[in-house]
Amino acid sequence: MTTRLTAAERRDDVLDAALVEFAEQGYEGTSTEDIARRAGISQPYLFRLFGTKKELFKAAVARCLRETLEMFQRAAEGLRGEDALHAIGRAYMDELETDRVRLRAQMQAYAACEDDEIRTVVRNGFGDLVAYVERVSGLPPEEVARFFATGMLLNVLASMQLTSRPDEPWARLLLQGLGKDV
Repeated sequence: MTTRLTAAERRDDVLDAALVEFAEQGYEGTSTEDIARRAGISQPYLFRLFGTKKELFKAAVARCLRETLEMFQRAAEGLRGEDALHAIGRAYMDELETDRVRLRAQMQAYAACEDDEIRTVVRNGFGDLVAYVERVSGLPPEEVARFFATGMLLNVLASMQLTSRPDEPWARLLLQGLGKDV
């Protein structure tokens, strides 16, 4: 007997499929047909759920950034100050090394920020991350900025697959500068 999914469960499945496709091909390069196929639904049903490809992209990006915030919150639970930042940083590094879909989806989201609506979603999600880190750390703006600058550098290195086994001397130099054993 096949269990029928609720609309919310089906929507979540479509967002999972969309995140993978958008991470691989970007907003412009991804077809709704590929997303529907990956999700196991028809393309018309995809449009019934989300209306447009842009609405689907915005929903997938918003969810990706929200889940990143939730990961930050789990990592820092019960911690404050630099202890919270270190815990968030460790959790984020683990995520970068184990889930390239999220990393690539975030990079694609930044690249799609030429569109006003997408830029708003990305700004809001990223702003939530900054607000949380500021609140939980209680650290001055310079430290919060340094934390995010480090994270962005790690995103770039991870996107080139240079965080766990850097084979380029310059990547080793940067990772050592960030205090990562290589």
